[in-house]
Amino acid sequence: MSERYVVAIDQGTTSTRCIVFDRRGQLVSLAQQEHKQYYPRPGWVEHDAAEIWRNVERLGPEALRRAGASIDQVAAVGIANQRETTILWDRATGNPIGHAVVWQDTRTDTMVGRLGEADGAEGVRHRSALPLATYFSGPRLRWMLDHHPGLQERAERGEVLFGTMETWLIWKLTGGLHVTDVTNASRTLLLDVHTLDWSPESLAFFGIPRAMLPEVRPSVGVFGTATSAFPGVRIGAALGDQQAALFGQTCFAPGEAKCTYGTGSFLLLNTGAELVRSTHGLLSTVAYQIEGEPAAYALEGSIAITGSLVQWFRDQLELIASAPEIETLARTVSDNGGCYIVPAFSGLYAPYWRSEARGVIVGLTSYITKGHLARAVLEASAWQTREVVDAMNADSGLAMSTLRVDGGMTADNLLMQYIADVLDVPVVRPLAAETVSLGAAYGAGLAVGYWPDLEGLRRNWHRAAQWLPTMEPGRRETEYGNWQRAVSRTFDWIQA
Repeated sequence: MSERYVVAIDQGTTSTRCIVFDRRGQLVSLAQQEHKQYYPRPGWVEHDAAEIWRNVERLGPEALRRAGASIDQVAAVGIANQRETTILWDRATGNPIGHAVVWQDTRTDTMVGRLGEADGAEGVRHRSALPLATYFSGPRLRWMLDHHPGLQERAERGEVLFGTMETWLIWKLTGGLHVTDVTNASRTLLLDVHTLDWSPESLAFFGIPRAMLPEVRPSVGVFGTATSAFPGVRIGAALGDQQAALFGQTCFAPGEAKCTYGTGSFLLLNTGAELVRSTHGLLSTVAYQIEGEPAAYALEGSIAITGSLVQWFRDQLELIASAPEIETLARTVSDNGGCYIVPAFSGLYAPYWRSEARGVIVGLTSYITKGHLARAVLEASAWQTREVVDAMNADSGLAMSTLRVDGGMTADNLLMQYIADVLDVPVVRPLAAETVSLGAAYGAGLAVGYWPDLEGLRRNWHRAAQWLPTMEPGRRETEYGNWQRAVSRTFDWIQA
């Protein structure tokens, strides 16, 4: 009998990948394509959903070709996706209406400020377990309906559909199935996280027609069968990318945590069947739901800008030619020279939630070189992680003892060491670096019986690298104090 595989569609902020995994959870092949980023105004970020679908159509067969596999060897397909990015399309034609509005986009800032003070806002916060912020899909959807003439009426008739990226891809893969999963739905401000269905009160608050929303389903379970890209293959899972990484890191027990370092960085702590409401600026979110079982919840600390700060350093400042060069440049100096970079390019996320904040570079003197700036770029990711971990420890009543990490930035050994130093805990990277994709594959494989249970997935997890803290406690606290003073300089930059 020929080998069978599971394929993950990993639809990220800057690129889309199709990855083939074997039964041991090992990567067999990968095909990747970047998509264009549109910045029509300051603070606006858009994608072309049609371009992303074309990439999936091409990448699926290419990944199988590189694996030497045929379509009948694919047991299931799973999807991991950038979460809050908002897409509208025409039900009849299947064509997007305008560009997708990306999770980093802050165009709804004024609207969110107004809605936050409106009657019913506290009910939205309670039902969604989220703050009213530009980060989430619901306000973007309201903005899109407001800025396309006639769209509200068409949406009320069900002629215009809404979805996040997994909904769009499942629609295109299946030829018209309009569904989402609980993890992505929980990031809209429209879901009641206890009933795991759309809240009529929240829909009324935003003025969003129920007819345009997808059906909410568990994250792990057969959604349907593909007719394009992977014809005849069952779609077995859909998870927001950060929840997929939690699943891929096999953090199935309460108290287990991971941080994914990508365009932004996201630290999730599994809290089990209990929804823990944060009082320290974190998000309470759905971690995953396996069909026929209760949902698992998580606390999440969302950091908007980490890997994209390195991209800015490369593309906008042109101080390096490739992202990996930043480690080499940062190692030309022994410290940051008193310079700190706070990348509040689109406001600050956890634990501050200050959408009016903007980025700063502080501590500049004539002594500062591009090496110091490179080091400050890396240190910004570490200190932002520290802020989230402190909040998570306070909310959960636990002291994090180890941090599992994944994502592209974990290849930077200097950054990983600095994170261990500022957290004062070991930082561990698994052998399988592609944990977002692996989580989607694990979910899909579970749904169709390719893997029998969660314990089988745990046995696939192996440690590849570990960094232990070496920083003196006094220096750690001095540097943290400097960082926090730098953060305070970002506040109130945008005046209403």
